[in-house]
Amino acid sequence: MKMQLAEIANAVQAKNDISQWAGTEISSVAFDSRKLTSGALFIPLVGANDGHDYLANAREHGAVATFWQSGHVGEPTDFPVLEVADPLKALQKLAQYYLVKVNPRVIAVTGSDGKTTTKDMIAAILSQRFNVHKTQGNYNNEIGVPTTILSMETNTEILVLEMGMDRPGQLDFLSQLVEPDITLITMIGEAHIEFFGTRDKIADAKMEITNGLKEDGYFIYNGDEPLLRQRAKSVSQNQLTFGNKKSDDLCAMTIETTKDQTSFTLATYPEMMFTIPLLGAYNVNNAMAAISVGQILRIKPEEMRTALAHFSLTKNRTQWLTGAKGESILSDIYNANPTAMKAVLTAFQEVPVTGRRIAVLGDMLELGDQSATLHRSVATAIRPDKLTGIYLYGDEIKPLADELKRNPTYQEHVHYFKKTEKQLMISELVAQIHPDDAVLLKASNGMHLDEVLKQLELA
Repeated sequence: MKMQLAEIANAVQAKNDISQWAGTEISSVAFDSRKLTSGALFIPLVGANDGHDYLANAREHGAVATFWQSGHVGEPTDFPVLEVADPLKALQKLAQYYLVKVNPRVIAVTGSDGKTTTKDMIAAILSQRFNVHKTQGNYNNEIGVPTTILSMETNTEILVLEMGMDRPGQLDFLSQLVEPDITLITMIGEAHIEFFGTRDKIADAKMEITNGLKEDGYFIYNGDEPLLRQRAKSVSQNQLTFGNKKSDDLCAMTIETTKDQTSFTLATYPEMMFTIPLLGAYNVNNAMAAISVGQILRIKPEEMRTALAHFSLTKNRTQWLTGAKGESILSDIYNANPTAMKAVLTAFQEVPVTGRRIAVLGDMLELGDQSATLHRSVATAIRPDKLTGIYLYGDEIKPLADELKRNPTYQEHVHYFKKTEKQLMISELVAQIHPDDAVLLKASNGMHLDEVLKQLELA
């Protein structure tokens, strides 16, 4: 972005006279005083900490102006200030203004799992023809989405936004904020079921992403999910489905997977083999979702195939790494829910190895009253003939350990560690690993298996 302060003041309807600072050039926005760059507009958010207290630090790091909540004490007189009722709402209003100004086509992606991978695939496909800007990291909420919008260049033609949710109404707000041209739901799983209670209610909340969809827009979803099929009937806009049934608009046919890639054909393009640099047949759905977007925007099949073969995946999403002993490590530690954990386990257990397969699984968080049942259900995806070691870490995952140990076949494979025993688990794990082994790391981000990964890479 590049705007003068006067334009920003007008866009957010600042309450104070900023005429003496009107020509100040703003090149970015930032709410973290430690991470902004020179030319930034500082956004002092009020939460557990009060962002206003960090203005001095923001100025030291290059901020050239700031929002300021009206009536908040300590307002500076020697620095460009825009007085607003609420800095967060002002950020969102500015993003909406800038979005209209740049006027890209907007693609909004959500889902209980796969939304980041799908977002990355969509961006790769559309970059074959357009100037594309996409969500970075986990900037997918009421703060992250506006920040993403304001970080795009003025020549952006396509904006691919990942949208997360942990409560009803959140996706409705984000969808209404950006008014997408295309909305996409990857799947309905159990993520955040603690807050919603049932998958039906999760589906209701996910469908909110269509609330701001333009009248001539498209809704893309997994046609194999009855909860989405049922709710899609209430959406009047154009629709496309993907999945493994002939009734889907995009249907996977042959699927071949190896450690480093998955290849597949589609009924629509039966003579063409698509390949993605990812393990697991479950990622084919994500690829089909991205191809659906490419079809709408008239990307040639050959271009989509090239893009998918070389796309860059966001860190720690089914990422293969090499440990200090030479072992292969499949890092999938950003997030976890039962559906995703079963899928990656199934794929990992089919990876050809000369050594052993070892799975390190941690708690899946935000499962509420169903936590014990859902953790226990992961046992259906574990095969003792395929896994030599199963390391279970955390307090929520204990029911899975108990379930596995009831079966004599599993007992020698299962090693359980409480949340307070992470270092003990790491020590025992490192001692057991051989150079030809393959190790899977999978848990919710809050379990910090990145610390386990770091030790494996340093061992």
